[in-house]
Amino acid sequence: MTQIQLPLNRDKNRGILCIFDKDGTLIDFDAMWTSWIFELAERLDAAAGQPVAPAVFAGIGFDPTTRFIKPEGPFAVLPLADFYQLIVRIVREAGVSKAEQVVAMAWCTPDPVTSARPLCDLHALFGALAAQGIKLAIATSDNRALTEATLEALGIASFVSGLVCADDGLPIKPAPDMILSLCRELGVAPAHTVMVGDAVADVQMGRAAGAGLVVGVLSGVSDQPLLAPYADVVLPSIAALVS
Repeated sequence: MTQIQLPLNRDKNRGILCIFDKDGTLIDFDAMWTSWIFELAERLDAAAGQPVAPAVFAGIGFDPTTRFIKPEGPFAVLPLADFYQLIVRIVREAGVSKAEQVVAMAWCTPDPVTSARPLCDLHALFGALAAQGIKLAIATSDNRALTEATLEALGIASFVSGLVCADDGLPIKPAPDMILSLCRELGVAPAHTVMVGDAVADVQMGRAAGAGLVVGVLSGVSDQPLLAPYADVVLPSIAALVS
């Protein structure tokens, strides 16, 4: 039988909760967000009537030539609402007098259905974990509407017992609040919770919340040296959670 390959004691009364980040953990970060930032930059150039894309790329921690994303930079970690305000500031500092109007005119969001490329067979993975009685939840820096549409499109929404998003009013990662909220909602202590994510903020959040196991994955924006100081284990991807 498929079993989770992680050393965590099970609470016989309440089981185990496994919380996943979304972008870079469940789905390909590049497929969802990199095409979008190129599109947004083009729209900003057109709306501003001058080239602001270079300033935008530099300000968010993104190299358009190599497609490298600074792991702890704004592009990797900021919720959309905060990212929007950052873009306004960058455009203003690039010399655009009506930056708010320009960004409002250019702004768009990724298509959560066509841009969501799963990093493994998520239906099989979630089904295998759920079959063991493990509760599954998502803690993401994305907005709720986009996240819910993505989970539905991926066919895994029915497996997810809890969801916390950046626009739910809680302090964002790496604060522990998202995990603690899910633990309260689902009746599982942090000590019996696994946190899985690709960003330093994910594993720092798990550590701050007192999660029983903190798992970093190398499928997103961070490498082993960045994740290892905060994670109990670093895996190539979430596919390695089960065998």
